Amino acid sequence: MEDPIHISFQNTQNPKAGFDILSLESLSGRKDLDHSPFEPHLVEFYLLLFIEEGKGKHTIDFHEYDYQKGSILTIRKDQIHKFHPGESVKGQILLFTDEFLVSYLEKLEAQKSLQLFNEFLGAPKIQLSKNDFHEIQSLINHTKTEYFNINDDYSLGIIRSHLHILIAKLYRIKSLINPINKGRRYLSEFIQFQNLVEQNASQYTKVKDYAKLIGVSTKTLNTITKTILNKSAKEFIDDICTKQIKRLLINTELTVKEIAYQSGFEETTNLYKYFKRKTKLTPEQFRTSFR
Repeated sequence: MEDPIHISFQNTQNPKAGFDILSLESLSGRKDLDHSPFEPHLVEFYLLLFIEEGKGKHTIDFHEYDYQKGSILTIRKDQIHKFHPGESVKGQILLFTDEFLVSYLEKLEAQKSLQLFNEFLGAPKIQLSKNDFHEIQSLINHTKTEYFNINDDYSLGIIRSHLHILIAKLYRIKSLINPINKGRRYLSEFIQFQNLVEQNASQYTKVKDYAKLIGVSTKTLNTITKTILNKSAKEFIDDICTKQIKRLLINTELTVKEIAYQSGFEETTNLYKYFKRKTKLTPEQFRTSFR
């Protein structure tokens, strides 16, 4: 059975780094990639896009986001995204594995850092003010100098620290622009619930199943999702199930019948009914709309 097209982290310059930085404008000329960045692909690492000049758009999990100078786009591990060609656009792409960032941070600090990339806690686009733009640009330029020009035994540690500071600053900016879940009660429990659903959505679709896995009541799970998202736990589970079906439709050539089986539906007709109820489209209509 075919799996989605997964793009693993590859750094030809420094294979052990777990970090890389590319110019946005260099993508169209890259000949060393095993995939087209302009077609939907699922990434096994994190990306930060920093737009320095021009306007364009980027697709993240089936949503198009317009960007301009000063835009930041965050893409987390296991999301599907694609670039759109833009001749006048200039910017930087920071790529890193979770191991690169998390391995030197305490668990709580690591969780806080990666919240920036969680699309359930806020939109993946940040528009910087003029002052914030120059501060973020300066930090990224220092990182580039350390990575490309200095590149000694101390560089990766310094780059990791720069990245941690960058993410913390962006998370603060995001919180000030649109208050997210900073310090909100149940946040760590929500992250645990989210991880379990993303890992087990094809096997478990009932709230009681996850309540049992976590060791809480279904009432508590509903309280968690209501507090964080203003949704019921079942609505949240369905959101993730639907997103995973969409990823299979867009990123594989699996038949709808195969996708139904892989997604935990005993009958293909059940998938049709479920997907149509959630999206107002049949699986074929959704697949065609992205091709």
